[in-house]
Amino acid sequence: MANEKLGRPTKERNSLLRGQVSDLLWYGEIETTLAKAKSVRSQAEKILTLAINSYEDVIKVPKQIKDDKGVKVKTTVSNDGPKKLQARRQIMAYLFDRQEQRKPKESVEAFKARTEGINHPLLEKIFNVYAPKYAARIKEVGQGGGYTRIIKLGERRGDAAEMAKVKLI
Repeated sequence: MANEKLGRPTKERNSLLRGQVSDLLWYGEIETTLAKAKSVRSQAEKILTLAINSYEDVIKVPKQIKDDKGVKVKTTVSNDGPKKLQARRQIMAYLFDRQEQRKPKESVEAFKARTEGINHPLLEKIFNVYAPKYAARIKEVGQGGGYTRIIKLGERRGDAAEMAKVKLI
């Protein structure tokens, strides 16, 4: 049932799944039909596994930069290693990019300070929040996978479609 056609042509089905997986990873949970939920779970688990297996691949590179006075200063910059870079590109190719929104009553300056230097917030969330969390869970429990949970909600009023909520555990 996880590979159903969902009553749509291939392009529409793939776009729908990409959008729902992006929303699931951004918001942490989504509500949809049971058939779509099973397909979304499958894709989300693959993306999270890819991120978990590669998030620690970071290379420290010494670099010289000029400060405000024109003096060269040595610093170390952390770059993605080849494994993480490949995973990041694969995930970027699949997911739709979600942009950070201003919180209620947050000033423009505070929003700019909070989001400065973040070009792809969804990718940063996957690699900096979800991947370490689930990697620690894998070490603790000794089992990979099972990052999502599907909760059945009953039938939708109107067309009686079985509804479900997909959550990240």
